[in-house]
Amino acid sequence: NAVKPLDIKFGLNQTVLQGTSITVKPNYFEAVSDKPLSVQTQTYAELRRLPGGLEDVVRAISILPGVAQAQNGRNDLIVRGGAPSENLYVIDGIEVPNINHFGTQGATGGPLSFVNLDYVANTTFSTGGYGVRYGDRLSSVTTIELQDGREDRWGGKATVSASQFGLNLEGPVSEKGTLVFSARRSYLDFIFKAAGFAFVPQYWDFLIKSEYQLSPRDQLSFTALSAIDDVKLFNDTAEKRYDNSRVIASDQYQAVAGLTWRRLYRSGYSTVTLSNNRFRYNLVQSDTLQNPIFKNNSLERETLLTANLVWKPRKRTETTAGVQARAVLFDSEVKLPLFVTPYGRMLEVDALLDTTAVKTAAWLQLVQKIGPFTLTAGGRLDHFNLIDQGTAFSPRVTVEYDWRALTKFSVSAGRYHQAPAYIWLVAHPQNRALRQIQVDQYILGVQRILKDDVKLNLEGYYKEYARYPASLLQPWLVMANTGAGFGGSEDGFASFGLEPLVSRGSGWARGLELFLQKRMAEVPHYALLSISYNESKFRGLDGVLRPSTFDQRWIINFGGGYIPNNRWEISAKFRLATGRPYTPFDANYNKPAELYNTQRIGVNHSLDLRVDRRWSVGKMYLITYVDIQNIYNRPFNDIPRWNSFKQELDATSSIGILPSIGLSAEF
Repeated sequence: NAVKPLDIKFGLNQTVLQGTSITVKPNYFEAVSDKPLSVQTQTYAELRRLPGGLEDVVRAISILPGVAQAQNGRNDLIVRGGAPSENLYVIDGIEVPNINHFGTQGATGGPLSFVNLDYVANTTFSTGGYGVRYGDRLSSVTTIELQDGREDRWGGKATVSASQFGLNLEGPVSEKGTLVFSARRSYLDFIFKAAGFAFVPQYWDFLIKSEYQLSPRDQLSFTALSAIDDVKLFNDTAEKRYDNSRVIASDQYQAVAGLTWRRLYRSGYSTVTLSNNRFRYNLVQSDTLQNPIFKNNSLERETLLTANLVWKPRKRTETTAGVQARAVLFDSEVKLPLFVTPYGRMLEVDALLDTTAVKTAAWLQLVQKIGPFTLTAGGRLDHFNLIDQGTAFSPRVTVEYDWRALTKFSVSAGRYHQAPAYIWLVAHPQNRALRQIQVDQYILGVQRILKDDVKLNLEGYYKEYARYPASLLQPWLVMANTGAGFGGSEDGFASFGLEPLVSRGSGWARGLELFLQKRMAEVPHYALLSISYNESKFRGLDGVLRPSTFDQRWIINFGGGYIPNNRWEISAKFRLATGRPYTPFDANYNKPAELYNTQRIGVNHSLDLRVDRRWSVGKMYLITYVDIQNIYNRPFNDIPRWNSFKQELDATSSIGILPSIGLSAEF
């Protein structure tokens, strides 16, 4: 790329070298000290080139081991048998509740990410065994590091893709600082309206990052992201009114901003981050006569102060200590007139909760190398003052054994806690008596570096859940089985926690994962293969242990690509997943409680293909791509839905072969 210079940052560890010569070789699989196992990293290039990923950072993660997809076309990460609410996102050290447009309140999913992939330097995705610095989430941590702006001059990039267009600008603001700005807008509203769809989603998103080098030891950085989401409904025909009665119209505003001071010391470094999250939800669902049957107007705002210190008093010893204080403002008004759930239970809500709360946390961790062994041990203390018994201690330990340099064995045991979602505390005062959700995780793994650019991972895990909120109204329901999709009437509004809840749900998940990866090196091709087997079950107040709603047993992903020269790139991805459970209809098209999660949808698989072409035109660098999803037109097996307008069951959902094109110009 002759337009934008390549900026490579080298992270070095101090060591003493003795000898007559030095050979420098790249490390394609760098270890992450606070995530010693069950972790995968992806660079910007690996994220961008994924076929069918729509250049979406969350969809790119879904190809990694241990991740299930709850629904076609959504970013609900189901990690090792957990729920979509159990995932933590951290962007440049800032904790973000949800990074998706049209996000599901109380969970972490949505249709697509609002983080502009153009400015993602790399991601680190951990599915278990992560250090005590990360808490208040049970299943995974995704850390996203954003790129700094260019230092030589001002430049940018204009992009048009299948669903959006955008503009990036970046450059120096002084000799010691840079600035990045990005704005994108969808044009799905134009396409959907022209095609006669009943509803039209539209969104904007923005990204700003600035960093300034105060001194050789001190750096100040500012990061801000924002998303504006809106859904327009067209009710000019009876069929459109029926289609719109099945969805929640979601207008949302999300804003995240944080300021981080990083200081280097002779034997370590510290970070202090002040950040603010503001999420506003305006959700409405109406019946076929356009009378509202559900309204939810909520504001969730968090102000966080986080301090963390990493100190290496000796070469083989590293300590980490930190504290966090989080001020919460939560204002929610929920109205649900008398409603009959799909299981025949009566539910009515007219609730208002306007309150403030405080979450605090402190952690301490030691990493000690003893010969070929590495011990990581620590503890974390969390407190949430809005619920009863809101204090929880989480001890964690990991032992690694390096055998013959290229093989590593690991074993990990730890306890993880997560506070109930704010929206679950609204409908009934007794829900504020919920406790911290708890999971004990045990992991055994082995990693083998087969070649410099090829690694093999094999891991097994077991998770034991306790104190999960469970429904008193529907005693088979555990909140671990909610959170995917938009949470409307067809789900009984279950993900919002509108019924009386108690912390007496339990469950477990277990599985085995194989991951083989060949990174791009001197040989111009790359590939990865992930095979996951998972089993997860939960028990509600009726005492019956049932398969989790997200219990997909087998998931196979295979992806790879070939780069014959600096102009062309060809890549493909294949995914196969066995079906997840669902509750069937009876002869009267009702859902009997005794049949909860007793049947499964069919196997789903698809093949995606992508071709990229790059070239220089004058002072511009152009990139075009063609991305074809579901190239052999396989229908997607989905949970059957009763269509009362057509008087038939909808058992599959697919728009067939989905081609998309994109063009970007760097200047």
